[in-house]
Amino acid sequence: MLLSTYVDSRWEQGAHVQGQQEPVQGQKVDGISCQTSEQTIFHIHAHLTIFVNGSPRQVPAAIGIPDARSQNTPQGPFIGSGKCFYWLHTHAADGIIHIESPVQRTYTLGDFFDEWGQPLGPGQVGPAKGHVTAIYNGQVYKGDPRDIPLTKHAQIQLQVGTPLIAPEHITWPSGL
Repeated sequence: MLLSTYVDSRWEQGAHVQGQQEPVQGQKVDGISCQTSEQTIFHIHAHLTIFVNGSPRQVPAAIGIPDARSQNTPQGPFIGSGKCFYWLHTHAADGIIHIESPVQRTYTLGDFFDEWGQPLGPGQVGPAKGHVTAIYNGQVYKGDPRDIPLTKHAQIQLQVGTPLIAPEHITWPSGL
């Protein structure tokens, strides 16, 4: 099954985000390439949760995997292949960002949103506009959310508007 990161045009509660920009299709973005196989010299994972006015928004599968192909698993749809894999990508709609790179470097949430084709800044997350509160590993992040580093097991929560939701904590699946 071919998937697209564009699933819902309204980004309603629990829905996928859709913005005006197209997700990347293989061109280099922020110095990040799209290669035919996953790169594992530097292999870590971070988690992203998004709330708009207190309601959750889903981070879709297939970000950073153009022409994604889905397979059904007991845990739900999983993206196992596509045209190519960017070094930052999502395999499932579970909020886990896979950082799989041929070089060790610090990637940022801004890099990920650029691949996604969505705006991110102090006043906007995807199509949602308003004051953005960023929480990084349980603490309020001071600064532009684009600069949040994607580190091993980082837990990132972006909130647009109010009410603010207490920081969520995920338990990492075995092997991640």
